[in-house]
Amino acid sequence: MNAPDAPAPDRTGEPAVVAAPEQEPEATEAEPEERPQEARAARRELYDHAPEFMFKASASFGGSLVGGSQHGVSGGRVDGDVFMGGKTEIHHHGPAGPSHASGEIPAAEIEALAEVFQEGGSFTTALERLRTDRVVVLTGAHSTGRRTAALMLLHRLGITTVRALDAETAPAALRDQLGNASGHVLCDLALSRGKPLKYNHLLAVRDELRKRNGHLVITVESSAPLTGISSVPWEPPSAEAVLRAHLHHYAGSGADLDRLLALSPVRDFLAHDHQLGEVCEFAKQVAAYDRGAGTLEELASFSRSAVQDQVRQWFGDGELSLRDKAFLISLAVFDQAPYPLAAELADQLYVLLQETENPARTPEIPVFGPAIADRLRLARARGHEEYESTEWGQVPQFVARFQDDRTARALLEEVWTGHPSARPALIGWVRRIARDNRPVVRTRAAATAAMLTAADLPSAMALLVDGWATARAFAPRLIAANTLALSHLLGGPAVPRILGQWCLDEHPGRRWTAIRAYALLAPLRPEHTGEALDAITARARQDESDENEWGHLVESTALLLSAGDRWATLAELVRFLERDASPVRALVLSAFLAACGTEEDGLLAWFVEDVDQARDGIDALVGLWRAALADPAHTKAALGRLREWVYEADRHPFVEEAIAALVPRLAVERDETARLSHLLRTMPGEHGGPPPGAAARLLSTLTYR
Repeated sequence: MNAPDAPAPDRTGEPAVVAAPEQEPEATEAEPEERPQEARAARRELYDHAPEFMFKASASFGGSLVGGSQHGVSGGRVDGDVFMGGKTEIHHHGPAGPSHASGEIPAAEIEALAEVFQEGGSFTTALERLRTDRVVVLTGAHSTGRRTAALMLLHRLGITTVRALDAETAPAALRDQLGNASGHVLCDLALSRGKPLKYNHLLAVRDELRKRNGHLVITVESSAPLTGISSVPWEPPSAEAVLRAHLHHYAGSGADLDRLLALSPVRDFLAHDHQLGEVCEFAKQVAAYDRGAGTLEELASFSRSAVQDQVRQWFGDGELSLRDKAFLISLAVFDQAPYPLAAELADQLYVLLQETENPARTPEIPVFGPAIADRLRLARARGHEEYESTEWGQVPQFVARFQDDRTARALLEEVWTGHPSARPALIGWVRRIARDNRPVVRTRAAATAAMLTAADLPSAMALLVDGWATARAFAPRLIAANTLALSHLLGGPAVPRILGQWCLDEHPGRRWTAIRAYALLAPLRPEHTGEALDAITARARQDESDENEWGHLVESTALLLSAGDRWATLAELVRFLERDASPVRALVLSAFLAACGTEEDGLLAWFVEDVDQARDGIDALVGLWRAALADPAHTKAALGRLREWVYEADRHPFVEEAIAALVPRLAVERDETARLSHLLRTMPGEHGGPPPGAAARLLSTLTYR
């Protein structure tokens, strides 16, 4: 049932077939879980597996989330390499293992590239940066000529010896990888939201390059996590400029380039988006045509229609089998994900589509079907092997992706809005994959629902999202929260209004969903932090929540402190602490201590990283620590967290330095000094070892009264 003020289903005359297939209501599909998935683990799962383009839609993604110290405190890297996105593509052209090779790039290869290279709009800027700073970070999308540009930057400086560095090099270890070559290039540096490239890493590299009289160019994805670094966005040259340069190379100086570029198939080709590698291949075909070895028809085959036209053609083609169409839909859901998932789950959708098309006929699935290459060719997609982090380490996956990144969303929107007869099958299928045990599958269910919600809010809310939100189990509610958060990032309408209404809804599931969605959104869209805190504290003031809901309120508040503008969030919490009594006070302190862990997104890692940049904001952190230590209900937990910080300080001198600046400010009153003094004097060693030396050194910072 929809909330009273939620958007109503569309009543514009859409066919009645939009109704979902008969099945058990969402609210009774699973037994209630004892506990929902831990909030930060659930958020990492969402960020890890949702399509990357969804996060690019957030203006704050590159700064507040990543810059919010999603990193650990162990020597500048995340122990265990917590993987939170930013996948690295590894294209294999022969036998290869998971390691990346390093070595000198042949000079002949560089000279061959120089003959056809065309500068992009930012090339001069990058060249000047490289000349003065000795290191430059070039950001851009895949297949836009980043690697060639990196090599040409070094070539323009007259560097003849260029060494390629390992793409899997940890950012903190970059300096140690530099050799005696005068030029270095590191293409597709493997970064993630938990392992960003930081300014201090580049400072260390720059110092070493000056000693060696060397230069380094690093290339990364446009969305790669960079902290405090001014990168140079790579602006690739136009397809026409690249085509002209390659035609001059392949066809020779005597060719009439203007005539060739004026050919109808060539004009059609240039009118559409193409990767630069495709442009180079197309140039070979045009040169062959000029020599009489090709036809205009062969040239025309390179040209493709716009994305929308292609999608409409797929689903309007009566000759294309229903199984193929099911695969196209599944690939849109699992674009840039392991191909076996798209193939496996496509057949489940195929069964549902057969039931819709002919209910009297028993659905059939051929055991064997088209080859992978044939399927990818049909979908205008390509596959590559990609190493992905799992709890068992790096494992290879064969990943499929559309050649045009816009295809997935355009395809799903076309099916949802242009072919309503397919809705019952699609709805049943999305509900099914939302219950899958595999994180990537259920996350893609939420991402799919988000795209459908952005395309047609009333129908998607009624047929998918509200059913998840009102389920008794927590897992469907999390899918609903993920859906609404991602839909808002995509520009979907009315999401803040829905969340505001649901926070006050009588149904506990809608309240749970809205609060979790707010907690997911706020780090990506800081303007929603105040709304999130207002919603959470308003519920806490009612003092009607059971143990599970109270835990959810605490986790959601702590989630706001694990990313985004944490100084501002801490200041907001202090204001709530000053004007509210219990239970809001208990909520604020419990959430603060929950966020004070030593994991990669805990407050300690962030504090150590940002303490020098935000001295004025430390007052809020100090205020919350003092309040937690002094509150009888939280003193024990606060001392436990502080003890963890001291152990971490004993392992890492840079952590001790930061904490040493904090501890004296926690001991303003006599009883505060006594409490901290007792903690530091009586701390046992870890695992039966001697007392931590950092405790004695921190004790010396206290001023006794």
